[in-house]
Amino acid sequence: MSLVTLLPFIVLIGAMFLMTRSAKKKQQQAVDMRNQMQPGSGVRTIGGMYATVKEVNDDTVLLDAGPGVELLFAKNSIGAVLSDDEYNRIVHGIEHDLKSDADIVPDDASSLTGTDASADDAAASGDKSVDLGKKDADDAPADAPVADAAPAEAKTDEQAKKSDGGSEAK
Repeated sequence: MSLVTLLPFIVLIGAMFLMTRSAKKKQQQAVDMRNQMQPGSGVRTIGGMYATVKEVNDDTVLLDAGPGVELLFAKNSIGAVLSDDEYNRIVHGIEHDLKSDADIVPDDASSLTGTDASADDAAASGDKSVDLGKKDADDAPADAPVADAAPAEAKTDEQAKKSDGGSEAK
């Protein structure tokens, strides 16, 4: 037999070895993570439930899911052991990693403009505010351009036929 005929089998065996090695590594990491659990740790089950570990046994874990709710789970059903900050952020909505209150952006954009004057103060001082609303043709200034000032009756019969989708308009 030549090396060329054995090469596909060698590559296949090598790929299988690498795949089983990575799977064993992931399993070992999951076992180590589950062994880190101790009472008071926040966890997420593989079903997506968040709870606090109350008691750890050999194959089972007693979880506290809320006031008066204790659940017994298999250790293998724990999907992740969470840090205290992450558990509080997800379950209670508490953010502990905020640097200061000064970094928080307010809900409105008033502080981003650099002035504290309101729209009423600006109007009182004589500044004109920009009106972005749609205006009627009667409200438009005399020097403003008008888009389509011709009345509808001024159309000729030929134009009316073409706009109506007559046989000539193709």
